[in-house]
Amino acid sequence: MIELYYWPTPNGHKVTLFLEETGLPYAIKPVNIGRGDQFEPAFLAISPNNRMPAIVDTEPKDGQGPLSVFESGAILQYLADKTGKFLPTNARARYAVLEWVYWQVGGLGPMLGQNHHFNRYAAEKIPYAIDRYVNETRRLYGVLDKRLDGRQFIAGDDYTIADMAAYPWIVPHEAQGMDLADFPHLKAWYDRIAARPATLRAYAAGEPLRSQQLDLSKDEEARKVLFGQGAKALG
Repeated sequence: MIELYYWPTPNGHKVTLFLEETGLPYAIKPVNIGRGDQFEPAFLAISPNNRMPAIVDTEPKDGQGPLSVFESGAILQYLADKTGKFLPTNARARYAVLEWVYWQVGGLGPMLGQNHHFNRYAAEKIPYAIDRYVNETRRLYGVLDKRLDGRQFIAGDDYTIADMAAYPWIVPHEAQGMDLADFPHLKAWYDRIAARPATLRAYAAGEPLRSQQLDLSKDEEARKVLFGQGAKALG
């Protein structure tokens, strides 16, 4: 059983995409990030960076008791290795997938996250910051669009964890100021993934929690929890 510490955000959706594709048994453990659940000692014990998602595998391959993993990219790689799915074993093919997973966790996610922050959540609208991150979002969309020219999926003809890592960050494209019509190869890829039955199930899994999501543009307390963290928050 995989215990998934989760909230319905792009990084959370990455993991449910994988779990629904493979049918691996899992149980969602909600982490309401707008109310500070990520600072609870029990959660910090498995995710010391106070970020979700995180998992606990109650039946790891080594048979040595529950194993926890934090960081969404590491979780995808762990689950792929555990199941033998969505990550090739051949070295060349494997690293073609992993380099794009790392591209997502090191670039696409953080830059689009800043786009979301300055466009939607920042109390003060700073034109320079908005332009900076919208332009970087457009550049990264262009990188992905070019990569998908002539390919069904990011690493080739097969759907992999690279696609699962990137797709949830493209879902809120309108909020990022992007029009998928400007990126035809990316749009075709997006539509292919959106139509997958497992994708529909993965997003449905988060629906019961959506009613508890907070409007960060209006909820000052939630903004303080999410954006006012310092070293003392981990004490």
